[in-house]
Formats: sequence, C-alpha cells, structure tokens
Amino acid sequence: MGLPPPGLAGRWRRLFAGVLDWIIVNIAATPFSWTSWDYVWDQSRGVWDRYPVEHAFVAGLVAFLYFWLLHAFWNGQTLGKKLFAIRVVQEHGARIGVGQAAVRQAVMTVLEWLCCVGTLLDLGWILFDPRKQALHDKAARTVVVVA
Repeated sequence: MGLPPPGLAGRWRRLFAGVLDWIIVNIAATPFSWTSWDYVWDQSRGVWDRYPVEHAFVAGLVAFLYFWLLHAFWNGQTLGKKLFAIRVVQEHGARIGVGQAAVRQAVMTVLEWLCCVGTLLDLGWILFDPRKQALHDKAARTVVVVA
C-alpha cells in the first residue's frame, strides 16, 4: 500500500470540482432525462393510454461515461478537476488506468443508486479518512492529488 503521494487534494477543492462536474453532466444529460410518453393498450378499458417513460438510465450512462472516460484518458482529470487543479492517481502516484477508472466510477454509481445514504457514506468518508479517500477511491486504490 505504501505512503500516499505528496500533495493530497483538499476536501473543499474536491467538493467544488465535483459540484462543477455534476453541473456539466446534468447539462449534457438534459436531452436524455426528459419525460416522454409511451402509448400502451389498456385491455380493461379497451383504449390506448399514455404513460410517462423516464430516460434516467440513459442520463446515468452519460454521467458514467463522462467520469470514466475523462479520468481514464485525460490525465485523471474531469473538467471540474482540471479547473481546480487536482487529479486522480493510483495510491503510489502513477497514472490511473482504464480499468481502475471503471472500477472507481462503477462503485460510485452503485453507491449513488442507494439513494442518498450511499452518496453520503461515500463522500462523508473523505472527512474522516487520513488519506482523504472516498469509498470509491478505496475500492479502486486511488487518491486525489494536486495536479
């Protein structure tokens, strides 16, 4: 496991970079997150009826791809991390790999699906961890450092 690389990113920097990234993701996912209507045959009434259909899966896929691909192929940075001069690296300081970025984002996505509790636990972990790692960082063996 070894010592963490010098220059761990501060909690506030991580927070503000994350907020910016989620604003970007929400803007990018807007076309996929609207409610559309699907027509379904209602046999009991003998009519075609309209039911709302959410496109949340596609919006979630946009978010997953944004974080995974940028971390994997853009020096461990998303747009928010680039603006706040931080990046994700392996625990020993090497560049993050494609598989590592996928694991990191997959764990984060699963925790987000646990409705608030998972997200609070994941991000709250940063407050008490001496290496400032969230649970998704621990799972992928990554840390966030000053770029």
